[in-house]
Amino acid sequence: MSFASTRGLLAVLLLATACGGSSGPGIPFGMTSRTIVQGLNFPTDLPQPGPMQIERAFPLISLSSPLMLTAPQDGTDRIFVVQKGGRIVVFPNSDASGSATTFLDVAALHANFAQGGEMGLLSLAFDPNYATNGFFYVTYNRSGPQRSVISRFTVSAGDPNVANAGSELVLLTVAQPASNHNGGWMGFGPDDMLYLSLGDGGGQHDPTGQGQNLGTHLSSILRIDPHGGTPYGVPTDNPFVSTPGAQPEIWAYGFRNPWRCSFDRLTGDLWVGDVGQNDIEEVDLVRRGDNCGWRLFEGTLDHNNPLGLVNSPANGFRPPVRQHTHAVGRSVTGGYVYRGTANPSLVGAYVYADFTGGLVWAMVHDGNTVVSHVELAQLSSVAAFGEDEAGELYAVSLGGSIWRFRETGGGPPPAAVPTTLSATGLFSDTANLVPAAGLIEYEVNSPLWSDNARKRRWIALPGPSRIMFDATDDWVFPQGTVFVKHFELDLGPGVVQRLETRVLFLQAQGWTGVTYRWNASQTDAYLLSTGETQDYQVEDPAAPGGTRTQTWSFPSQSDCMSCHTEAAGRVLGVRTLQLNRDYDYGGVVDNQLRTWNHIGLFMTGIGSHTNYEAMPDPRDAAALVSERARAYLATNCAMCHQPGGPAPSNIDLRYGTPLSATSLVDVAPTQGTLGLQNAMRVASGVKESSVLWERIRRLDGTRMPTLASSLVDTEAETLLGTWIDDGPQ
Repeated sequence: MSFASTRGLLAVLLLATACGGSSGPGIPFGMTSRTIVQGLNFPTDLPQPGPMQIERAFPLISLSSPLMLTAPQDGTDRIFVVQKGGRIVVFPNSDASGSATTFLDVAALHANFAQGGEMGLLSLAFDPNYATNGFFYVTYNRSGPQRSVISRFTVSAGDPNVANAGSELVLLTVAQPASNHNGGWMGFGPDDMLYLSLGDGGGQHDPTGQGQNLGTHLSSILRIDPHGGTPYGVPTDNPFVSTPGAQPEIWAYGFRNPWRCSFDRLTGDLWVGDVGQNDIEEVDLVRRGDNCGWRLFEGTLDHNNPLGLVNSPANGFRPPVRQHTHAVGRSVTGGYVYRGTANPSLVGAYVYADFTGGLVWAMVHDGNTVVSHVELAQLSSVAAFGEDEAGELYAVSLGGSIWRFRETGGGPPPAAVPTTLSATGLFSDTANLVPAAGLIEYEVNSPLWSDNARKRRWIALPGPSRIMFDATDDWVFPQGTVFVKHFELDLGPGVVQRLETRVLFLQAQGWTGVTYRWNASQTDAYLLSTGETQDYQVEDPAAPGGTRTQTWSFPSQSDCMSCHTEAAGRVLGVRTLQLNRDYDYGGVVDNQLRTWNHIGLFMTGIGSHTNYEAMPDPRDAAALVSERARAYLATNCAMCHQPGGPAPSNIDLRYGTPLSATSLVDVAPTQGTLGLQNAMRVASGVKESSVLWERIRRLDGTRMPTLASSLVDTEAETLLGTWIDDGPQ
């Protein structure tokens, strides 16, 4: 039987059983009316930056040509500054700090350390696990031959303010044709991968055509896994891993000199300030695989192209988010999206500068376009911006001073994300998990695998606003919509551990996801800014001694958006296929679409829910194996594996995609065979040769899905194995 025919048959079965008794005349609705939600405290408005005062920070500290300021997330509240001449210095995060001490002197390690032109010690990045492993990474220049060096060092065992100078492990060297355009930024992304920026190798107008050459590391943002190999690993989902002749480390390319870049610590967005040639300075919001156009384009301006490069389509470039001519500024210094607390009106704005003229701007981007752009201050020779451990922003002047911002006016500040679950207004009684009036609880047909956790879900719409319904699942939600998902784990008979409550809310600039971790007393939950893990002891008769250890991963704010992908529309569970099912509304069982339609949650009436298809529960043995398998893959994998998704392959695992169009069955894998004989993505009739089946059975770096799971879903393993062995349909 074909996929289309089995899908149609299943729809009939579902509507005759799961929805039975909730569609005829006189059947009560699950809810009779809608209660307007009030008192939620999530930020939904765009920032309105106003005038800023700049003040000297750390006035007693003397610095020499500082190029970068950063801080490790280790709870010590220290400031580290990179100096062009080769020294990294450290001091307490206090204006009373009287002096800085040397953490590491790279110039003292290498006689051929190079600092002429734009060369020198350029960047520093602390490992996400620095507090436990002591690793940090630097990029600097050496001569003989001239090159960029990316190395890992370790902090000394005896003094947290001194590095182990003998611990250098060189990860990568890149030849540099000239002394300028080295790029020189590095930083860890929300995926814990190390990102590096490199310029086009110097000279005017990219004379050797590096900008559009995937065969060189130059003119690129690289992405490596410093923990995944010796000396590093190449992530299998890098966009050009399988492109013949391309450097597999490349994440994005087409840059002239991406001098300073940053990740938004809330959303995970990668912002790049790319220094222009004679005409245009640009700020880029960079995604996986982007070609930002240099040297065919300088910003969106056609650029001199004496080599006649034609290997990239004219419409294949990612245009800058913001660009300006040299009448405004001549050398852009990329900045940060402000996520501190000292300047509320600035929260969510991207702050950057012009090195030459000294203007400092705040740009507000709503996820699609720039909606405001204001001048904040003027400061000489801004070489970089930096964040301290708490996310407060600093400007670094090459002349040796560090500056901070203080707002003196501006529009009403946006609300900050509440730091506790009780402060969100989502629950009238947080300790007993009683939702606030107006929150609507719901369930989905095909839940995401979450290591045996139990989940509850709610939706809240702002005021009287409504949802734009779409039968094909492309629902549109009003700004201010909030989704809540709560996780609990059964540790044993009668012992329930509250783990976390995740919140996804729609701001003017797009969706944001945050996690609240429940405290030890199980009375409230607190906001996480970084990912965490915790081991729990779970009673399990099948385990040795009757108890097993289960590790739970709490996602960071940016981790949430790794699954809530742009390609998948950000919202995963609240869609027609998932919600077309019955729900017990406190003793009244009704179809959810029917109830939501009745209380007016949709902009227009949707008619009977029986007109729409429903996705099966993958664990429902009464449903067809083929449909259960497709539902599981759609729920757990399709957020990345679909057109435009972040996965590197061309697989399309959406539920409605015909099997013949998924690029799945009897198609050779492009991301490794995992050592399987006669490997296929899915080998029809042979699960042991199917990479897909093997990946869901693993817990190592080849595991799929890749995030937040420490257990194999054995039911899914059996289901997908049966589906493959039976010949996928």
